[in-house]
Amino acid sequence: MNAKTPPAILFLHALPLDGTMWLGQLDLFPTACYAPTLYRHGNSIENWATAALKEVHEEEIIVIGCSIGGSCALEIAKLAPHRVRAIVLTGTKAHKNPNPVFLEQAVNLIRTRGPNAAWNAFWKPLFSVSSNDDVVRAAKESFDKRSARELVDGTVAFHMRPSRRDLLESFPHRTVFISGSHDIAPGPELTFKQAQTARDGSCHVIPNCGHYAPLEATSAFNAILRQELLVHFPAECGS
Repeated sequence: MNAKTPPAILFLHALPLDGTMWLGQLDLFPTACYAPTLYRHGNSIENWATAALKEVHEEEIIVIGCSIGGSCALEIAKLAPHRVRAIVLTGTKAHKNPNPVFLEQAVNLIRTRGPNAAWNAFWKPLFSVSSNDDVVRAAKESFDKRSARELVDGTVAFHMRPSRRDLLESFPHRTVFISGSHDIAPGPELTFKQAQTARDGSCHVIPNCGHYAPLEATSAFNAILRQELLVHFPAECGS
């Protein structure tokens, strides 16, 4: 009898970065890993999720997402609940309160003042002041590859995403929440509250870390992934 194929791991990137933000995690587990860059799929989180699912050939998936990537992970769990074995969310808020005024201001800033103004206004402040300068510099280099159109599409996708708080309460498998102690979007307190609403949730806070935990605190973030995924999926994820 053939051994069961282990679940793939699907890594979903944050705004305004891309799939390369997960280079520090791709070799953690002996299973198929995918880290697509999703901007070309437009300004809908539903389209991003559908496209990401098509990248994965394995039937079962562990989905790991940062920021908008976490929102995309929740959307994948909504679209294909039979395929998702576990979700890991960092810097993610499942509930969404629409703010069309802020969205319009953000889009106008990108279009009129350019991507660098948006980086300084929206994304650079999400890094902890304790973060290594090289980490922030590398993230900026990744950001510089994004066009204004991609940034607008990503911003619209993020701010127009559906609320998925109900999914947290109904998802039957492990849901892991990770927050940097210095994160402000959504931050440790709200992250902990979300974990409490999940059926099988856990919450981890990484000290001296901001919004982009996979980059800012790679070793600590990876240790949490190993702990959570080895405990719950020992046959699949090995050592």
